[in-house]
Amino acid sequence: MQNIPTATFVTFFIYIAGMIFIGWLGYRATSNLSDYILGGRKIGSVVTALSAGASDMSGWILMALPGAVYVSGISAAWIAIGCFVGALLNWQFLAKRLRYYSEKYGNSLTIPEYLSNRFNDKNNILRLISGTAILIFFTLYCASGVIAGARLFESTFNMPYEIAIWAGAIATVLYVFLGGFLAISWTDTIQASIMLLALLITPIAMIYATGGFYEGIDIVANQNPNNLSFIKSVATVQIISFVGWGLGYFGQPHIIIRFMAAESVNTIPKAKYISMAWMGFCLLGSVTVAFFAIGFFALNPELKGAVTTNPERVFIEVSKIIFNPWVTGFILAAILAAIMSTLSCQLLICSSTLTEDIYKTFFRKDATQRELVWFSRLMVLAVSLIAIYIARDPNSGVLNVVSYAWAGFGAAFGPVMLLSVYWDRMTKNGALAGVFVGTATVLIWNHHHWFDLYELVPGFILSSLAIVVFSLCDKSASRTITS
Repeated sequence: MQNIPTATFVTFFIYIAGMIFIGWLGYRATSNLSDYILGGRKIGSVVTALSAGASDMSGWILMALPGAVYVSGISAAWIAIGCFVGALLNWQFLAKRLRYYSEKYGNSLTIPEYLSNRFNDKNNILRLISGTAILIFFTLYCASGVIAGARLFESTFNMPYEIAIWAGAIATVLYVFLGGFLAISWTDTIQASIMLLALLITPIAMIYATGGFYEGIDIVANQNPNNLSFIKSVATVQIISFVGWGLGYFGQPHIIIRFMAAESVNTIPKAKYISMAWMGFCLLGSVTVAFFAIGFFALNPELKGAVTTNPERVFIEVSKIIFNPWVTGFILAAILAAIMSTLSCQLLICSSTLTEDIYKTFFRKDATQRELVWFSRLMVLAVSLIAIYIARDPNSGVLNVVSYAWAGFGAAFGPVMLLSVYWDRMTKNGALAGVFVGTATVLIWNHHHWFDLYELVPGFILSSLAIVVFSLCDKSASRTITS
């Protein structure tokens, strides 16, 4: 291990210890399965907003997105634009209705349970298929979080990747195992605050390090004039693909589960404004850091180091260079916070799906609450080990894994969730067709890469068409949707 400044080491591990302590507090506040996987539907607007944002952003906002902007220039910011618009539409059109109907139809604790209750799925086929899709894509998504954590520990402490992958995962797994949803929500609120502060401080420092705002822009332009263009260095199909990321928000279980956990429908509007303000500042900060890093490393090519071989480490490396050790420790903690906040929620949703939608539904209908909570904890460990196994390749990239899982969820569940809270005529067979067609399209399109179009876009469109066609061919639906 390299000689790490004591201040950086202390700051970094105080943060980790704090998260584990919160996990212990969550453990003491958890008494049943509803508490463990949905916080007992007692989450207020501020925690709902910040935990939804922190769960959404993950390591990609401090690793994958800066890496893309550093390589491609400002044109890569189309991803950020698409995500911001998609998140806003998700809050506007899905949040309140999902909070209402998930409680109205059987007080549903998971997405598969909600779909099963919404469409009177008495044989639980929809629940099984949707739960299986969640497990497949979330295990991949969890692997991306493990990869991001390993990259951070590898870069910070010069660990071999094989050791870093365990170090990054254990800290997150421990507080999820202990405290469940309550611990995740509380830690996400703190983590979101740390991320925001880091993404306000670091862009300012980077602009100063390149000589000023306009001076920095000139240096970046001198490297490649296309770095300043939103469209010159990117094809139309790429812009569609980047913006198409926004479609994924309607189907991301780790985000929309926050809507279901909100204290009431009245919590949602305030949470929306808090979350979108937070997200806007974070995305702008991430893009700004990477953009001016192009100029910074042009002025200081001898400092490039690991960024040359792995651009996704650009945020980590500039933080280590331009800040004093105490601030560096804080910034590194912010990166870990981004990783942990998403990975923790993903692990819990996989665990809750295995527990509520498979174990309890098909094997142990009369299981006690204590048994279900402990089974859920064991499933957190099991999914973690599988994710670590998938992430074992040191050449794995965060953005590639995230984009695949994001597309899978967005296509499989986005149209289903949206139409389920608006369209009376939608049927169980329509929902099944939507999940199946969306999933299949993503899997097939990703393999062939037709037209270089992001698989989420055709997946979302074809899933929507499948829902409409199969619903109209089916008998009338039995549920009534009210405004």
